[in-house]
Amino acid sequence: MSCLALNASFEPLMIVPSRRAIRLVLDRKAEILEEDAHRAFRSVRSHYPFPLVIRLTRYVQVPRRFRRQVTNTFLFARDGYACQYCRRHKRELRIREFLTRDHVLPISRGGGNSWDNVVTACSTCNHRKGNRLPAEAGLRLLSRPMEPNHVQLVWAVRRVTPVQAKYIRMFFGDDAVPLALADVE
Repeated sequence: MSCLALNASFEPLMIVPSRRAIRLVLDRKAEILEEDAHRAFRSVRSHYPFPLVIRLTRYVQVPRRFRRQVTNTFLFARDGYACQYCRRHKRELRIREFLTRDHVLPISRGGGNSWDNVVTACSTCNHRKGNRLPAEAGLRLLSRPMEPNHVQLVWAVRRVTPVQAKYIRMFFGDDAVPLALADVE
């Protein structure tokens, strides 16, 4: 189980292992905001609450955000793990089907590997489209591809608890963490 670390300004920074979180608390570099009442860290003489959310006591300067590269992990998260042609979610794919990266304008026709030219496609639709434009293959895009918001991208691929999601949404807004992902513990 992991712990959400917040900056002194309550800005969500990262997910850290619970052991690292308790070490920060013991060193008085952080304070516990939310804890798991059913779990604890124990030693021979002490009993410490199991942290779910901690806040650093001093502000940490966060480097300027950089542009995220297109990776399948981030691409699939951006598209909600669903084929952008047939709308099937990864859970609905058959045994030998899987999600792939599809270039709307194929690379061989001058397309690039940029956020506005790649979409998630199931292997069946990607094979059907081949080296053609979607319209030439009789396919239609579910949504226009675009570069995702940095915050949504970062938190979409992390597994957070509903308690942790509350703090992320408080700082970045309701659309920072998809509700479906936040409900998974």
